[in-house]
Amino acid sequence: MADRGYDVVVDVDAEGDLGHTDLQEDLEFHSSNFEDGRYRNKIPSDSNAGFLPPPSGNTPTTSKRFLWSLSFYSQFFDVDTNEVLRRCYAAIFPRANFLDILEGNPDLYGPFWIATTVIMILFLTGTISQYLSRKGEGHFEYDFRLLSGAAGLVYGYTGVIPIALWAVLKWFGSESANLLECWALYGYANLIWIPVALISWSPITILNWVFVGLGFGISALFLFRNLYPVLSATDVKTSKVLLILVVALHAGLAIAIKILFFAHGSPVSKKNKAGGAADDTRFILFRA
Repeated sequence: MADRGYDVVVDVDAEGDLGHTDLQEDLEFHSSNFEDGRYRNKIPSDSNAGFLPPPSGNTPTTSKRFLWSLSFYSQFFDVDTNEVLRRCYAAIFPRANFLDILEGNPDLYGPFWIATTVIMILFLTGTISQYLSRKGEGHFEYDFRLLSGAAGLVYGYTGVIPIALWAVLKWFGSESANLLECWALYGYANLIWIPVALISWSPITILNWVFVGLGFGISALFLFRNLYPVLSATDVKTSKVLLILVVALHAGLAIAIKILFFAHGSPVSKKNKAGGAADDTRFILFRA
């Protein structure tokens, strides 16, 4: 009987006396499910804490998703087109905290395609910018290092910085945002670089700086507004330092975009040789 497992039901009289209980008549045995040792002495662990959002109510709790299975990654893309467009609109015209817009279901679909679109546009407009700056110098050759550079810059920034931010928040004991929410926040913040890249190919350097500055201001304000409540979960000094680092790193991204892809007269431009640098500085504002 010990091998199968039983529930024991004992019939107790009104006075609670067991002394006159006839065990042959009053004891009843019912089969139980305690025979399955997999459910003994186990407390379900919160495996999603700090990394993924908790599963929604309509998700079956018995299903298992392994890291090497496609279903594990499909949960990060569980959004439709209307929801992605709604989140894009909220990123450009913020009226509420973006983490509230996500409603506990952050995605990587929007951030991935936004980053990919930014990379392709940076490559195309950067190529146009180089063509205009070298017009009349003979045969023009495409520089595909712009494409690999854009991929490294955008994917690297969008992928690595949120991990570092999440790790720092975990170090200081903050549970106000998980890693997927940090990825989504930085991913949708890149949306402003699409129109900026489309209009920053002009040979007028000062105009390009204005466009990049506007893109930096809008995206940095978006990050500051949504990260401030998250970083405030730490102490005052730490939150201020982290906010400064977030803005400084984002400024570094903006400067890198301007210099690497729209660099009329910049030190990294191939046209600026050592012998001709002095002559080119006179035309740094208006060059064809």
